[in-house]
Amino acid sequence: MPLPDAVLRLGSGGRDHDFLSPHHLEAAGRLMRLFDRASLRQRVTMSYDPGRVGRNGPPMQGDLADSAADARKRLAILARRLPADCWGVLTDVCLYDRGLQDIEQTRNWPRRSAKLVLRIGLEQAATALGLGEEAIGPDRGPTRNWLPERVPMF
Repeated sequence: MPLPDAVLRLGSGGRDHDFLSPHHLEAAGRLMRLFDRASLRQRVTMSYDPGRVGRNGPPMQGDLADSAADARKRLAILARRLPADCWGVLTDVCLYDRGLQDIEQTRNWPRRSAKLVLRIGLEQAATALGLGEEAIGPDRGPTRNWLPERVPMF
C-alpha cells in the first residue's frame, strides 16, 4: 500500500524536499499497515457473508481475527503514548488519506501547522516503534552454520 500523498510530498523530493526523514516515512508505512491489519477502514461495498447478514454496526471483538485484535491493541498503546493532536493528524493522514489543508481548515489551525504536527507525530511514532535516524546494532553477530562442527584430523 503506497504512502498517503501528504506524506509523500513532504518526504520524497516535493516542494519541501526532505522535510520528513526516511525513518518518518517508515513510521508512516508501519502505521498504515497497522491500520489495515486492524480493519479500521469503513467498508464501501456490500458484504454477502452470511455471518454478517442482519447484524448492524462494527464487528464484535470475537469476530475479529487475532491479527486484527493484536493490531488494535498496538494502535491503542501507540495512541496513549502520543499527544492527542499528533494522533489525530496521523489518523487523518494515514487512515483516512486527508490532505493537510483540509485538516487545517477543519480544525481552524493556521496554515502549515498541520505539517509541523504531522512531523512531530511521526517522530513520536518512530520513537515508539523503535525507529531512529540511523540503524544501530551490534558490530558483529554470532556465526551460524547449518553443518555440524568438524574435528580437525591432524
